[in-house]
Amino acid sequence: MLNIVELKRKATEIRMSVIDMVYEAGTGHTGSSLSNTDILTALFYGVMKVDPTNPTWEDRDRYIQSKGHAVESYWAVLADMGFFPKEELKTFSKFNSRLIGHPNNKVPGVEMNTGALGHGLSISVGLALAAKLDKKPYRVFTLMGDGELAEGSVWEAAMSASHYQLDNLVGIIDRNRLQITGSTDDVMSNEPLDKKWQSFGWEVVEVDGNDVAELVSVFKEAPIATGKPTMILANTIKGKGISLAENVASWHHHVPTKEEYILAMTELSKQLEVLA
Repeated sequence: MLNIVELKRKATEIRMSVIDMVYEAGTGHTGSSLSNTDILTALFYGVMKVDPTNPTWEDRDRYIQSKGHAVESYWAVLADMGFFPKEELKTFSKFNSRLIGHPNNKVPGVEMNTGALGHGLSISVGLALAAKLDKKPYRVFTLMGDGELAEGSVWEAAMSASHYQLDNLVGIIDRNRLQITGSTDDVMSNEPLDKKWQSFGWEVVEVDGNDVAELVSVFKEAPIATGKPTMILANTIKGKGISLAENVASWHHHVPTKEEYILAMTELSKQLEVLA
């Protein structure tokens, strides 16, 4: 497991990989991937039990990325950890590549294909229930976007998780408050979000979703309450790490121009220097 400074460096390196992939491919969900990078970094490098040399290890922790469109950071993390060669990142969204625009379980480290929003939590409930029935020690983590909470299947899964007392299930909401068509408050308000999840029987914790130290601390504590699933409301900034992209809804699915690419990579390189 990496220490906090190493995690911050790793998150910056992953962001650089995201920008490279999207720029090279000419497509991608840039802002969404940048907002969840710290969450993935904290989970994979600081908390979860996974083994790149044995991706199907029976007692591994499970991760489901319900907001499947933000796959670039996921691919970058898996490649960096050694689940597949880094060189393969250059094939992202290219013809015949297995690194498509959403998670693909033909790639080692991916548990389930996702992309149709609202399905990830239901899948995770099934995995967590299976662990309980099989008396297995692993935990299940699932990452959702705040925009996808408009899907009714999310709340059906929320009821099921509480009913079956799945305290081995940790939900995370990448709460950047922006979706492809604008603010989540304007498109479909989900406030008060904490009270909604509490009313469905979840233990709710609110954190800075771009602070790896805070994320690692709360992930390690889960389950927060015995007999209850945990929901982590991770307040994030869409486009985090690149000033020209931060809190800009149009960067949800934006490919940097050459000038933007140079500015972004220069800014991220400077962040790495500070963390050296």
